[in-house]
Amino acid sequence: MKHKIALITDSTCDIPREWITQYDICVVPLTIVMKGETFTDGVDITPIEFYERLAAENLRPTTSQPAPKLFLDAYKKAAEDGYEQVLVITISSAMSGTIESARRAAEESPIPVKIMDGKSNSMGIGWQVIAAARAREAGGGLTEMLAAAEQARSHMQYYISLDTIEYLARGGRIADAARFLNSILHIKPMIYVKHETGTVGAAIPSRSRKAAIEDLYKEFFRHIDTSLPLHITVLHNNALPEAKELMERVIRDFSPKEIFISIVSPVLGVHTGPRAIALCGYAG
Repeated sequence: MKHKIALITDSTCDIPREWITQYDICVVPLTIVMKGETFTDGVDITPIEFYERLAAENLRPTTSQPAPKLFLDAYKKAAEDGYEQVLVITISSAMSGTIESARRAAEESPIPVKIMDGKSNSMGIGWQVIAAARAREAGGGLTEMLAAAEQARSHMQYYISLDTIEYLARGGRIADAARFLNSILHIKPMIYVKHETGTVGAAIPSRSRKAAIEDLYKEFFRHIDTSLPLHITVLHNNALPEAKELMERVIRDFSPKEIFISIVSPVLGVHTGPRAIALCGYAG
């Protein structure tokens, strides 16, 4: 154990596995249910397997938050490993009840637990977790870790281009965006995460896949301060060739401090569907 503070998040974070290991992060999984089968996110089914099935089969998968016991097990393991306290950063409370499971488990934790609502999902929380981990690596305590995560969140931009409205419209938690887009099903929707509230908004849609990716690019960089060091993830729902092209363009145009591609968790893909593509990151 290198630290006194354990860092825990959930499986929607989409942090690369090598960073999870490098930064000593514990990931509590959500679950996906398809055709009566239950899959543990990131354990029983890979994202590629999920998206291929989603595209090929007539599936209506559902998701569920982790049981409090999973968080409690993580807290107990942290205590056994010698940690003195825990910082948990979860998917937005407006999108999932995951944070409530973390809170319920904290009531029985053998060590103190601080829980932060990440007010986002995917690398929208992933970058916050990494910022907290880096503050911890630099010798910071809980106050510094929280401040680093909050700083990343306050500058976060996260725009997603959907290939179809179908999957978004099924989810009640983002019904406002779905209702707005429901009248224009023939157009490629674009949505974004509001980092102040952790809710989803609708941006201007596009008329074709090519235009959608171009509009995604323009909208993301219209809202981020490119004069500062950029930390960017290109996210995709099994659309790797387009994600690679998008990353290459970002590198050519803006030379970000760090950039990588990540495939989106099946738990999130249930709502955004195959071939969605996104830009997520912050400046600072």
